[in-house]
Amino acid sequence: MKLNMPQAEKTTISSDMETHHPRLDVAALSMRDACTGCGICRKECVFLQRYGVPKTIAGNVLLAGGEYLLSAFECSLCGLCGSVCPEHLTPADLFLDMRRQAVSLGLAPLKSHNPLMAYEKRGTSPFFSFYSLPEQGNTVFFPGCGLTGTRPGITLELYDYLRQSDPSTGIVLDCCCKPSHDLGRQTYFSDMLGEMKTYLSENGVNRIIVACPNCFKVFKTYLGGFDIVSIYECLDGEALNIPSDTTFTVHDPCVLRHDPHVHGTVRALATRTGCILSEMPHSGIKTLCCGEGGGAGFVNPELGEAWKSKRMIEADGKHVITYCTGCSNYLKGPSNISHILDIIFDTDKAIAGKSKVSSSPVTYINRLIVKRRIKKDYPGAITRERRFRADDNGRKHGAARGFFIVSLIISAILALKFSGASGYLETETLKAWVERGGVFAPLIYILIYSISPALFLPGLPVTIVGGILFGPFWGVVYAITGATLGACVSFLIARYGARSWAETMLMAHPRLKRLDEDVGRQGWKIVAFTRLIPVFPYNLLNYAFGLTKISFIHYAVTSFFCMLPACIAFIVFSSSLPDILRGHVSPAFVAGGVLIGIVSSIPLIVRKQRAKKS
Repeated sequence: MKLNMPQAEKTTISSDMETHHPRLDVAALSMRDACTGCGICRKECVFLQRYGVPKTIAGNVLLAGGEYLLSAFECSLCGLCGSVCPEHLTPADLFLDMRRQAVSLGLAPLKSHNPLMAYEKRGTSPFFSFYSLPEQGNTVFFPGCGLTGTRPGITLELYDYLRQSDPSTGIVLDCCCKPSHDLGRQTYFSDMLGEMKTYLSENGVNRIIVACPNCFKVFKTYLGGFDIVSIYECLDGEALNIPSDTTFTVHDPCVLRHDPHVHGTVRALATRTGCILSEMPHSGIKTLCCGEGGGAGFVNPELGEAWKSKRMIEADGKHVITYCTGCSNYLKGPSNISHILDIIFDTDKAIAGKSKVSSSPVTYINRLIVKRRIKKDYPGAITRERRFRADDNGRKHGAARGFFIVSLIISAILALKFSGASGYLETETLKAWVERGGVFAPLIYILIYSISPALFLPGLPVTIVGGILFGPFWGVVYAITGATLGACVSFLIARYGARSWAETMLMAHPRLKRLDEDVGRQGWKIVAFTRLIPVFPYNLLNYAFGLTKISFIHYAVTSFFCMLPACIAFIVFSSSLPDILRGHVSPAFVAGGVLIGIVSSIPLIVRKQRAKKS
């Protein structure tokens, strides 16, 4: 899995379904205008040969968006297009933004990405991770998932070698979460890597020796304040008497195409060990992807094989040396390929193409063996198994949000009960209030509800009061009436009363800027979708729809029916609160809690269904 690093990291969501976000729009516009369509990059890239020059892709993003974004998952993110571009453009940044937007919209990750995400999740789990840090010292060795699993013996030898020069060197068995970065799961990636960074910093670590090219690039890019060193800079490359008639060629991992220092270090190391090197036409900054980059092979194995074929043609039967376990595994086949560490630590077998390299599922056993050896032979002063788990890009937010609200309400009930204020919520007291109000009680309630959205007041407390005062049936009637009127009031203000004010207010919320175009394509479906799935602030959304071309009738009717499920759930639940105060758990309380859970789970269900269709 290779990694292409963007120049900026913030992703802004607009709406859902077929839409854009400002960063992606800016990137696409810039690419469309700057790309001359010369075709130089397309001649080099199997992905662009299928989808067109970057100018074409950028134009399609602006016109289509939506599921067209998924095409970016067939790009290896290798960055070759940028390396050969005469205009010095970086199309891979645009393709990564497309992936991030697809994740934001719930279109991705795709089902085919599940094995990759599962691999990463295992790597960061307490079962496989282990930190052994020095009490006095600032350096750790980070071998990465691939080396530890495929070459456990070499991993331990490397650690022994490093400790000979600095006995205080610690070791970290963990995953840098590069798969999530490349799959566009930016929030999850940032949270996981951020937790690692904080832990290492708090324990005095500021220097990391890295064996994996992907981890090297991730750390170089994101771990500011750390000295990131390649393991190959630490090896002396003593002569190993490799037969002089053996000619090797070097495959540079595409993730490090812009790191000439590492290229040179590996070549110097190989030469010192006795290798005779012959460069391929594509090497260094113009190296080719092995075919595994960006997880593209999980989506389109055919394109992955096309990259591999291009590389093998250039190797022309020579023995290939690389310094990425992923590349060495993916490129094995017609040509003999060895990791540079195989050449150093297992020379004879490497030359004969018989290096002992494990594959799955043995790799997982090897990682546990290495972990056990580290715990036994190199117990650090500070140790841990990583138990931190970042939220998975909001995929579980929906249900959690609903249960949080329920918990908050229950906490409020307990506070009322123990403070003595619960007497004001006795059923008889509430009925007396409503009866004294007569016909004006529901009218006043509906009026309050109808003006609350326009004043940006939260609607949930008003909904809960409706259930308490009027019961499950009339509470729903009055609450949905008030909610619908409130949505319509804001809509009409934006459309006829204060359009310029509404436009100015919404300019601060870039997620809503493209709503008009989305409504133009999807009509009332956008209203339904955004009502059922709360990706926008409710009160702002009412004003935003007033600026679109949707008809008022379609807006009002769709809003009524799509707000009704949540209204029923919270009214049924809140209508049981007086009973709870008396210590009686009624069927309405249970039913309401279940309904809130179901309504809050709708976003998760929709995203899963969209992912299955992908």
